[in-house]
Amino acid sequence: MSTKAARAPVRFAYWVPNVSGGLVISSIEQRTSWTIDYNRKLAQIAEAAGFEFALTQIRFTAGYGADKQHESVTFSHALLAATEKLNVIAAILPGPWHPALLAKQIATISHLTDARVHVNIVSGWFRGEFAAIGEPWLDHDERYRRSEEFIETLRGIWNEDSFTYRGDFYRFKDYSVKPKPLEPLPQIFQGGSSRAARDMAARVSDWYFTNGNTPAGLKVQVDDIRGKEAGFGKTFPTKIGINAFGIVRETEQEAKDTLQEILDKAIPDAVRGFHDEVQNAGNASPEREGNWAKSTFQDLVQYNDGFRSNLIGTPRQVAERIIELKHAGADLILLGFLHFQEEVEYFGKHVIPLVRELEAREAVADIAAE
Repeated sequence: MSTKAARAPVRFAYWVPNVSGGLVISSIEQRTSWTIDYNRKLAQIAEAAGFEFALTQIRFTAGYGADKQHESVTFSHALLAATEKLNVIAAILPGPWHPALLAKQIATISHLTDARVHVNIVSGWFRGEFAAIGEPWLDHDERYRRSEEFIETLRGIWNEDSFTYRGDFYRFKDYSVKPKPLEPLPQIFQGGSSRAARDMAARVSDWYFTNGNTPAGLKVQVDDIRGKEAGFGKTFPTKIGINAFGIVRETEQEAKDTLQEILDKAIPDAVRGFHDEVQNAGNASPEREGNWAKSTFQDLVQYNDGFRSNLIGTPRQVAERIIELKHAGADLILLGFLHFQEEVEYFGKHVIPLVRELEAREAVADIAAE
């Protein structure tokens, strides 16, 4: 890790709880709320704590504890209006959204919030949700082909004054959006772990989000994307974000006990229902390596395999593991918590400063070695 890009400080994001039920499928107490008042305060706490990004969730139907769901783009705007520096990423689904609509929404919000809005393109994992709203459920790789066209059209609309595009899913002729988003243009995030997801990231996305993983598992994905970028002719490197569920306590035993309580109080029927839905999505990729394809029951108690990143322990232990993830290629850590407001604040006070201290030591060592 001797390049300037590799030495850049790791960045932090948090999952916005705009969906009810918290971030674990468990009856353990979660002092977290999906309401706007709670989330406005959380955004302000996160901004002060050193979090650079927040990611709103997109759900159209109830399920697996998420009985209530605020729409992501509107909710993102509300959080941006309540903060001054925080960047908010709005998750959207191609299908329910058309790129022309999203391009216009985000361009307007960009002007209203000093270019702090971004988008996360979710190709889709919840088949029942698409059925409920009458949207076609495409095969796995077709969902990613549609998402790639969605991203290409977004970029075209935001960059060109007379945009024409003829794809399999979207077509435009001499289309212009004015005003365009403020510079710098909104960053485009995407999720996934499959071959199709990694290839899409290596071709068109600014950021690649992956489910929780070990440093070794993350490095395999990062190396694969890096190896593909040049072949695809991409002119900028894809930045990497990894999901993690943070359980940071004064002692390691306290953290482990909290994890065990989460697992002991897991809601089996809900976890199994979620398992069936996401395993279908993960195993639907031709190579059977999509998100959740290899997730265990324990992994799925936290929606995005967040326990696998192992940010569970004392502040020092968690900071050191963040550096290990950074060495494996992570540019950003996307965090969930049991008690968002208090734990985001604690993380900002006790973990982020240690991460910066470790990064500073490495920078000095790198300079000395040159």
